[in-house]
Amino acid sequence: MPLQSSVRALKKPLRLDDEVRFLRSWIEKPLHMGAVMPSGRVLARTMAQYVDADSTGPVVELGPGTGAITNALIERGIDQKRLVLVEYNPGFCALLRDRYPQATVVQGDAYTLRDSLWNVLSVPAAAIVSGLPLVTKPMLTRLKLIRDAFLALAPGAPFVQFTYSVAPPIPKSLPGVSTQASERIWMNLPPARVWVYRKG
Repeated sequence: MPLQSSVRALKKPLRLDDEVRFLRSWIEKPLHMGAVMPSGRVLARTMAQYVDADSTGPVVELGPGTGAITNALIERGIDQKRLVLVEYNPGFCALLRDRYPQATVVQGDAYTLRDSLWNVLSVPAAAIVSGLPLVTKPMLTRLKLIRDAFLALAPGAPFVQFTYSVAPPIPKSLPGVSTQASERIWMNLPPARVWVYRKG
């Protein structure tokens, strides 16, 4: 191998595939991970479609992992500078800062959302998009999360959540909250559905 190309090979960082990163993190801490694998492209695009690309406020993503949904948001037309990525896993935080240098990456616990966002958001969020494993949490924890999310969101702005479960991750009957659901996304493994919650 010529010296130049061997130096280039040494300089090139060794990057594990996202699937391997996800699987390793899931094995270490299964309840912190929303999935064993990153979200599929169809699921990520479905989630992103509920975010208004013409809105101006920040777009908060909870549990972005390796950035599958983040990519879909950017492809949707959301400026990277508007993204606030709240990620618990420090390894994923480093990866996200590398991949999305203009986004704001917050290493924090989305289940204590007010603490994680209190000094980050200066205006209400235009959307909150969540890849969190909500169905692994007690219902009171889920309800606290959506309550805190609505405090951070502009009126009528969406809280977007996917689930592999057949039942909605947060009850549809919350007072003053409108709910909509996507069709089941069979192309995702496992099949998933997107739920959108809005408070007027």
